[in-house]
Amino acid sequence: MKLLQFILRADADRHLKVGILEDEAHVRVLRAEGTARKLIEAAAESANAIEELKQLAEGGELIPLHEVKLLSPLTDPEKIICIGLNYFDHVMESGMQVPQKPVLFPKFNNCLVGHEDEVVIPREVTQCDYEVELAVVIGRRASKVSRESAMDYVFGYTILNDVSARDIQLNEPQWTRGKAVDGFAPTGPWIVTADEIADPGRLDISLRLNGEMMQNSNTKELIFDIAYLISFLSNTITLQPGDIISTGTPPGVGMGRTPQIWLKPGDIVEVAVEGIGTLRSIFAAESTR
Repeated sequence: MKLLQFILRADADRHLKVGILEDEAHVRVLRAEGTARKLIEAAAESANAIEELKQLAEGGELIPLHEVKLLSPLTDPEKIICIGLNYFDHVMESGMQVPQKPVLFPKFNNCLVGHEDEVVIPREVTQCDYEVELAVVIGRRASKVSRESAMDYVFGYTILNDVSARDIQLNEPQWTRGKAVDGFAPTGPWIVTADEIADPGRLDISLRLNGEMMQNSNTKELIFDIAYLISFLSNTITLQPGDIISTGTPPGVGMGRTPQIWLKPGDIVEVAVEGIGTLRSIFAAESTR
């Protein structure tokens, strides 16, 4: 099941709706009010949250996909936890040490934008970089869970582009301001539920900039796998339904190239993960008005 959030293009009031992708051309609206996070949270009380949500789609309105504007599939998570330096080759290109424990930093809801949304590069930022990442969506409350049981807490998977302002990130005492810029977490285009991804640890992952392949790897190269991350985080941070864990980026980022490549207004970035789809972003300059 592909769970998504959207607004109708003709709806001037931008009323958020939640649905599932019925086929390549249609969205089925869920017969329930609330955001995707709230519906995932409510379904977590069921023995089978995915089936619970599928039932909410039965008899729901069918809308042509071209009539909707996709939003980030989660717009109000309690937490967005990102993992830095989690692919061996990316650590090498960054000139850093292989971490002994996961490197963590936050993003916030202000960072979230959806498929084909514009990402504004602030005037202050001169080194705007891209990072394709597999993101995990938590399905139920997780506190002090074992590595062996960790995958039972996964609702599904989506794609996150960890856009980064390197000139801020690497010239301040910590990374947060350079990572949590407004719009710097394009996410989507939907959440694919866990039952449809047989092995999230063996997914092709890639990024194209203006059609040119820049990143091309597989999640088997992760230093810390998903089960480890969930167990590690939940040992001290209670994870809630709808929380996002973004698992890190493979090599090929603009910072690691010679010469370095920085995103500029007009650039189109397409990030793809096998079994999920492709998330497209258009970069733009900050208005001078």
